[in-house]
Amino acid sequence: MKLSLATLIFAPRHQLLQVFAIATTTLLGTLMVPQLASAESILEKVNRTGTLTAGTNADALPFAFADDQGELQGYSIDMLKQIQAQLTKELGKDIELQLTALTPEQRIPKLVAGEVDIVCDASSYTWKREEQIDFSVSYGFTGTRLLTKRGSEPLVPEAFANKRIAAVAGTTNEIAIRRTQPEAQIVVVDSHDQGYEALKQDTVDAFAADGILLEGWLQTTDNRDSYGVVGYFSREGIACMVPENNSKFVDQVNYSLVRFMGGYLEGKEPYVAIFDRWFGPQANVPLSKDLRALVLETMQLVIDFKQAVPESDL
Repeated sequence: MKLSLATLIFAPRHQLLQVFAIATTTLLGTLMVPQLASAESILEKVNRTGTLTAGTNADALPFAFADDQGELQGYSIDMLKQIQAQLTKELGKDIELQLTALTPEQRIPKLVAGEVDIVCDASSYTWKREEQIDFSVSYGFTGTRLLTKRGSEPLVPEAFANKRIAAVAGTTNEIAIRRTQPEAQIVVVDSHDQGYEALKQDTVDAFAADGILLEGWLQTTDNRDSYGVVGYFSREGIACMVPENNSKFVDQVNYSLVRFMGGYLEGKEPYVAIFDRWFGPQANVPLSKDLRALVLETMQLVIDFKQAVPESDL
C-alpha cells in the first residue's frame, strides 16, 4: 500500500490503523530477523545449560584414556577441569563437565554439528583443521614416531620402505607418515588399541602415533623390551579444538591454559602435582631431560606470546 502524505492526513481512521499495523509488523519483523539468524554462542550455551560438553579420547594415554573402571582421565582431562573451573568463576554458577569419548575422525564433525562444545585429547594443529574449527593455545608437545618390534631389522626410519605401517585414521600421524614414508604400505586403523594389537599380531611392521602415547603404552605393556620407538616424522603442539566464531569462549579456554602453565613454571600447586602426575619422575610417561626442557620452553613461549596471568589469579 503506497499513500501520499496528503492521503494519510485526510484518510479515514480505519485506513490509518491498517497502515500503522503494516508498518509495525514490518518493523518488528526487521528487528527480529537478526535475532533469529544469530546462533547461540558456546559461552551462552554453557551459561544456559550449566554444562560444558567436551569430547576427548579413550585410548590416548597419558593425555586422555579410559581407566580400568571406564572413567576418562589424563592430562587433557585435567586441562578440561581447569577450563571448567574458569567458566564456573566467570559465569558465577556451577558448571558441570560432561565428557564423551570420540574417535579422531569424529572430533571435527561433532564440533561443527554442535554436539560437543570443545575437544581436548591429543589433537595437534593443522591448517586443514583450522579451516573448519579454531584452536586454543598449545598446552603440550608431541610428534609422530614409529613403534616396532625389536628384531633383526635396525630401528632406523630408512628400514621401513615397503613395510606395513599402521596409523589411526584422521590423525596427523597418518598424514606425517604418508609424507615421510611414501614407499611404505599404510594400514589405516580405527584406534590406538587396534594399532598396538596389529603390531603384536605381526599384521603390520610398525605403528605410527604420537611419541608420548607410544612411550606411555610401553610403560604399561608386557615384554616392553621387545619393542622400540624410532625417529621423529613430525613435531607438533597439542591444543584444544573449539567451534569457529566463539572468541569469548576461546578467551576463557586460553586463560585457563596459560594460568596452568604459568602456575607450573612458578612451582605452584596444584599445577605442579597435575603435571607431574602424568609426566613427572614417577609417572607412566616420565619425560626425558631434553623433552622436559623443550616442554618448559614451549610453555614459556606460549605465555610470552599471550600475557602472563596475574600472580593473584594463580
